[in-house]
Amino acid sequence: MMNETRELPAEAAQRRQRTDSRTRDLVNQAIASVPTLGLQRAAEFLATMNVPAEVAVRVLVYPHRRRAN
Repeated sequence: MMNETRELPAEAAQRRQRTDSRTRDLVNQAIASVPTLGLQRAAEFLATMNVPAEVAVRVLVYPHRRRAN
């Protein structure tokens, strides 16, 4: 019997190297602006900057799903 270790999807995502620093920086700007400008304006900013909608929703609505830098 072999001892196999299987990664959970969240663990695998944490190990992936981030390659898109532009998107990271835009997302960080949007998140920082939420307390003063609100969620709607942050989402509009990300859309204007061509951040994929699924990324914008994940980081703004589900902050616990964000990847570590």
